[in-house]
Amino acid sequence: MSEVIENNIVGDNRPEYSVSEVSGLVKGLIESEFEYVRIRGEIGRVSNPRSGHIYLDLKDERSVLAAVIWKGSVRNLTAMPEEGLEVIASGKLTTFGAQSKYQLIVEKITHAGEGALMALLEKRKEKLKQEGLFDVSRKKTLPYLPNVIGVITSSSGAVIRDILHRLRDRFPREVLIWPVSVQGDNCSVEVSRAIYGFNGLKDSDQIKRPDLLIVARGGGSLEDLWGFNEEVVLRAVAESRIPIISAIGHETDTTLIDLVSDIRAPTPTAAAEIAVPVLSEISSALDKIGNRKWQRLKHKLSHSKQRLADISRSIPRSEEICALAVQRLDVSSERLPRGLISLIQRNKLKSAKVFAGLHPRFLKQAAELKHEKTITSFESLGTSFQRTLDNKLINLQLRVAKLRSNDLHRETKRKERNFNQMVNRLSSLKSKLIAPRLEILNTLDRLRETLGYKETLNRGYSVIRADGSVMTSVSAVIDKDQLEVEFKDGRIGVCVSEKVGGKKKQPYKQKNNIKIKGGPPKQGSLF
Repeated sequence: MSEVIENNIVGDNRPEYSVSEVSGLVKGLIESEFEYVRIRGEIGRVSNPRSGHIYLDLKDERSVLAAVIWKGSVRNLTAMPEEGLEVIASGKLTTFGAQSKYQLIVEKITHAGEGALMALLEKRKEKLKQEGLFDVSRKKTLPYLPNVIGVITSSSGAVIRDILHRLRDRFPREVLIWPVSVQGDNCSVEVSRAIYGFNGLKDSDQIKRPDLLIVARGGGSLEDLWGFNEEVVLRAVAESRIPIISAIGHETDTTLIDLVSDIRAPTPTAAAEIAVPVLSEISSALDKIGNRKWQRLKHKLSHSKQRLADISRSIPRSEEICALAVQRLDVSSERLPRGLISLIQRNKLKSAKVFAGLHPRFLKQAAELKHEKTITSFESLGTSFQRTLDNKLINLQLRVAKLRSNDLHRETKRKERNFNQMVNRLSSLKSKLIAPRLEILNTLDRLRETLGYKETLNRGYSVIRADGSVMTSVSAVIDKDQLEVEFKDGRIGVCVSEKVGGKKKQPYKQKNNIKIKGGPPKQGSLF
C-alpha cells in the first residue's frame, strides 16, 4: 500500500484500482495495524434491530467511532450498553466498505471507573422505581417461624458459616443452600437462576420448598457487588413468591436488591436474626403465659364456686318445687274415674234419645212415600208424553192433507227432525227426572238399613216379643208367660213363670213392679 501512495509516476501510466480493491486494501491495512484494541468513551446512539446485533457509537469531546456487537457476543456481555454510559470497549477495528467507514467489532464492555457505575446505578434505580419495583405495597410479610430456609450465597467463605451458626444459636431450622458466584460475570445469572429454582419447587418434590430466602455475601467494592444491581437479579426478586431477605455487603454497602427485596439486613448475621426468633425467649414467654393462664383459671374457678354456693342457697329444694304439682296430679287422678263414668252416662242418654226418633217404621213409611211419588211422576210423564205425541200426529196428518207431495215431503222431513229432537229432549228429561229420584230412593233405603233395628242388634242389643208384639215396658211383660228374645244371630224362647202347687207363680212380681234379677237397670239402658 505504501508503494501505491509513494508512486510518483505522472501521466496515464498510473495503475487503476476498483472501489472494492481499494476498500479491501484499506480493510487489510487497518486490521493489521489495530489487531486488538481497548477504547474508552461514552456510549452515544444505541440501536437494537430484530437481527439481534447491537449497533452503537463511542464518542468523546471531538470524535465518534461506530461500533457493532454481533449477536453471538451479546450473550457474553457482563454489562449491556446504555446511552450516556462511560465504558471501555475491547475488540477489533475493521472497515465497512458498503458505507466507506471504519468501525469497532466489540467483544467485551466494562464500565470505565466507579463514576460510570454510579451513573448507571442511579439511572437503573430511577427506571425500576418508575416501574414500581420498590413500592412497599408489593413487599411480602416474612413468616414468623419458617420451617425451611433457603440460603443463596457462596458455598465457601465465612458468610454461610455465620448464618448457620446464628440460626443454630437462636432457633435451629432446616436450611437449603444454593451455591452461587457472588461476584464476577456469572454472578447475576446464577443468583437469578437460584431464586427461580427455589420458587419452582413443589410440595410433592423430595426437596422441601423454602418458606424464606436469604440472598447474602460479604462486603466488597462497587464492582464486586455489581452483580446484585443487574436487572435480571432484581426482576427475579420482584417475581419471587417466597419472601426474600437481602444481606449484601456490610451495613454501609447499598445495592438495588436491597430496595427490591422484602426486607434488608445490614449483615448476613443480622439476616439470620431476622429470619427466626430466639427459642429461649419464646419458651420464657410461653411459661409466663402459662402461669398467667393458670392463675386466671384458679381465680375463675374460685369465683364460680362462690357464686354457685350463693345461688344454690337461694334456690328451693326439688321436693318443694314439685310438691304443688304432685298435689294437683293426685286430685286430678281421684276425679278422673268419676268424670269418665259421668261422661259415658251422658253420652248413652243422648244416644238413646237420637235412636228413639229414628224408628224403622218411620223410615219405611218415608221410603214408601217417596217411592209412590216417583212412580206417580213416571206415570203422569208417560201419559203426558203420549197425549202430546197424539196431538202432534193429528196436526201432522192435517198438514199433510193440505200440502203438495214435494211440500209434504219437505215438511215431513222438517217435522221428522223436530220430532226426533223432541223425542231426544223428552228422553233426556226422563233420564234427568228418574236418575235423581232413584238416587234419593237408594239413599233412603241405605238409611233405612243403617237405622233399622237389625243394626241395633249388631251393636249388642236385643228385641223382646210376646204374643207377636214387641215389649217396650216392664208392665207389658208382667202378665206374659213366655217371651221371645231376638239377637243378631237368632231368637230364643224364655219362660218367665212356673207352676207351684198347680198354680202359676210369678216369682218376681212385687207390688205391680217387675224386679229384674241382678238388681235395678242401670241408667241409660234401653231394656
